[in-house]
Amino acid sequence: MRFPRVSALRVLAVALIILAIGPSRVAPARAAAPPPINVDALLQLRLSLSGRSRVIMRATTPQALSTLLPVVQLLGGHVLRQLPIITAAAIDLPNPAIATLAANALVARLSLDRVIVGANERTGATVGSTAVRARLGVDGTGVGVAIVDSGVMASHDDLASRVDRFVDFTSTRTDAYDDFGHGTHVAGIVAGSGADSNGARAGIAPNARLTVLKALDAQGQGRISDVIAAIGYAVDHRAELHLRVVNLSVAAGVYESCFTDPLTLAARKAVDANLVVVAAAGNNGRGPGGDVQYAGITAPGNAPWVLTVGASSTMGTIARDDDTIAAFSSRGPTAIDNSAKPDLVSPGVGTESLSDPAGRLYTTNAAALLPGTVQTAYLPYMSLSGTSMSTPVVSGTVALMLQANPSLTPNGVKAILQFTAQTYAGYDPLTQGAGFLNADGAVSLAAWFAAPSTTPYPDASAWSGHLIWGSRILEGPGVTPDAVPWALTVVWGDPAQPGVSALRNVVWGTLCGGADCTTPWNNHLVTTTNDSEGSTVVWGTDDSTEGDTVVWGTTCSDPSCDPVVWGHQ
Repeated sequence: MRFPRVSALRVLAVALIILAIGPSRVAPARAAAPPPINVDALLQLRLSLSGRSRVIMRATTPQALSTLLPVVQLLGGHVLRQLPIITAAAIDLPNPAIATLAANALVARLSLDRVIVGANERTGATVGSTAVRARLGVDGTGVGVAIVDSGVMASHDDLASRVDRFVDFTSTRTDAYDDFGHGTHVAGIVAGSGADSNGARAGIAPNARLTVLKALDAQGQGRISDVIAAIGYAVDHRAELHLRVVNLSVAAGVYESCFTDPLTLAARKAVDANLVVVAAAGNNGRGPGGDVQYAGITAPGNAPWVLTVGASSTMGTIARDDDTIAAFSSRGPTAIDNSAKPDLVSPGVGTESLSDPAGRLYTTNAAALLPGTVQTAYLPYMSLSGTSMSTPVVSGTVALMLQANPSLTPNGVKAILQFTAQTYAGYDPLTQGAGFLNADGAVSLAAWFAAPSTTPYPDASAWSGHLIWGSRILEGPGVTPDAVPWALTVVWGDPAQPGVSALRNVVWGTLCGGADCTTPWNNHLVTTTNDSEGSTVVWGTDDSTEGDTVVWGTTCSDPSCDPVVWGHQ
């Protein structure tokens, strides 16, 4: 008798399905199964729904990831992209299969592949980058900056020969382009030469080298897996491209701890590789009624290892004494982890930088387009507002710091930026962080640390002189930026560091009744605030939104985000 032939592939398939399902258990009658603990809040909402979801599947080991990929296919899913930087893969999976996959012992965690969006002459003069470039002769030479955004118009006069590489994570195109226009604007803030404005609208570090990694589409949207893949590329090619900085003017909603979110974990891998990751705080500083709103920091800016930037306004002047916090700038603490953020603020209102005539913003933001000083076929500049604009101001400053002192680690960079920032009365640390960016002071102090025996100590009279370590303030006589560990192995804000428990807590708003109060900041008050002057963000969990109920970046709906064209109104 001939028996049906059973292929080795079919035997493997059966074995993998058994592995995926795991041993059966007899459940008590009428008992509802608890949701898997290794599935994020947004995916848990989909466990009983029909349809499909884009998921980031983190495995326990690289070998486990290889084993899981065929399991995904057997469960009716598709592997979209591997994300080796976090031992993960972006997959498309039927919702009924989520719990089955989560039960596999090789799966570390499943997270929704959330939607992410894109979150200067006065700017440079206000923060002091123009002055310090002239005094110390730094311009970003030798420092590579990776811009993860919507692409770049590499042919713009202000970016001539500055883009070393372009990689598209949204399509198969290989030529540099920017169909949204946001990435080009960001690139100009970092490293524009000012060629079309006789240098007036030059970027902060006009001789830095750019690697542009396109993760946002023509609508300014993408998935966190696109950004994770871009971060992974920057890590893998950092030596070849001389990368030291990653600019993330993008933002996603916060639905899980930064210690489990795949996006923030990818950022941590970059920091561990000695890359300074600079991210937008988000544009969620005011509620729908215009009231001050706390706890609106977006991901990946909610991670302690990320340098998180809020936005200030120059008020259209070079003078610093009239600077204010931008109304839209997100305030801390962070959702879920309750950490103090942002780290500092920098100009992000009416920022004049490069336009791209092929980008969507060129049409939708036409009222804010600006001419240059030379004849061009299009208006080469535009004004935009948002923490997306304040972030590259800091990235450019970091490039100057690293040129002045290449030995600085990400922790060292953050410490110097906070220590030299200028604190403004009337703003709490969860609004301004350590203070307003002082690029002149930061670059000068970085240069001093490179050669303290031969370099005069900079004028520190306007500096904050303190650091925000986690949710504690380090200040007082004798405090210096190297008072906190700079090593790559130390996570910023680690409470286990010696002496941290004795430091003063960050005070949130007016909860304790005044700027001089001594009552510690109680983390439990984050969601039960009795502060009459502010409210907290409620991160939505409406499943239909793909996890972007509160997603900020370039999509700032606050009236204070409307284009501002200083001196042209």
